[in-house]
Amino acid sequence: MQRSKGDPVSALELGLDTFGDVTAAPDGTLLSHAQVIRDVLEEGILADTVGVDFIGLGEHHRDDFALSSPDTVLAALAARTSRIRLGTAVTVLSSDDPIRVFQRFSTLDALSNGRAEVILGRGSFTESFPLFGFPLSDYERLFSEKLDLLAALLGGGPVTWSGSIRPPLKDQLVFPPIEGGRPLRASIGVGGTPESVVRAAHYGLPIMLAIIGGAPSRFRPYVELFQRALAQMGKVPLPVGAHSPGFVAETDEAARAQMFAPYKAMRDRIGAERGWPPMGRDEFEREISHGALFVGGPETVARKIADTVRTLGIARFGLKYSAGAIPHDQLMRCIELYGTRVIPRVRELLA
Repeated sequence: MQRSKGDPVSALELGLDTFGDVTAAPDGTLLSHAQVIRDVLEEGILADTVGVDFIGLGEHHRDDFALSSPDTVLAALAARTSRIRLGTAVTVLSSDDPIRVFQRFSTLDALSNGRAEVILGRGSFTESFPLFGFPLSDYERLFSEKLDLLAALLGGGPVTWSGSIRPPLKDQLVFPPIEGGRPLRASIGVGGTPESVVRAAHYGLPIMLAIIGGAPSRFRPYVELFQRALAQMGKVPLPVGAHSPGFVAETDEAARAQMFAPYKAMRDRIGAERGWPPMGRDEFEREISHGALFVGGPETVARKIADTVRTLGIARFGLKYSAGAIPHDQLMRCIELYGTRVIPRVRELLA
């Protein structure tokens, strides 16, 4: 996520994210995970065709999301696309191996001719910890030490590192290196804690803010903290991005109608796991009008994105376009409208 030194409007990256939500067939039955993965591939190809700048695939290990190995799908996309940037949203580093993460994404970078990016995070779910044999009591230590190791790997060259989670490394080379000696493009997904923001600044990595509820403007202090921390550490300013759920249809009314029931079902299912009350229609409408849901026709969504870019001073916005069991054909139309109408309109509004 590198900001151009030229026009900030042309440098703005407008992308899409998906977790591969399990979607519904025309008769209402849920599709297989295998079919959803094939559909995500088709969605990514369309995003490339219609001018979307970036696509991020999220990692989950549960039955309502199909993408447990997003880098595998990204590799397939690398072979079927020509310009779109390919990354994660996010890679759950705490339950992964930093060396293998680097190798997978340096391989993806080679396949895509330099279009790969890894967005690192702890994840908003914890199912990967018992799956891969990591105790939740080590939640903070695992992420902190693994990020420290991966940060050392990003620039290439021999790595010397020691910590408590694995044996030390001394002058270790990791292959394949990134072509041309550049660093692997990476950023850190941040849910909204000052500690996470300052940690990213410490490593000199850009941040992606996960804005999934409430007014986007409340994240402005984190943007300011990030740039202030970078300055205090003697580092150059770095770009900030944001990711929020949303959906685009032909009209505001159609977008609301197509998204509400699937989104509510997903939100209530996750909410039940976390002790949240069921979501009512009033909360859904409030999040659209004043909160984190970017839902509507192209003009409405474009204006909300432009307002968020101005308010936060961000260099990238990603729309998490899948939301529960919204049918694949509706997701494809959402992507088409986002690329052909929302993105050009955002650039017009900001110009």
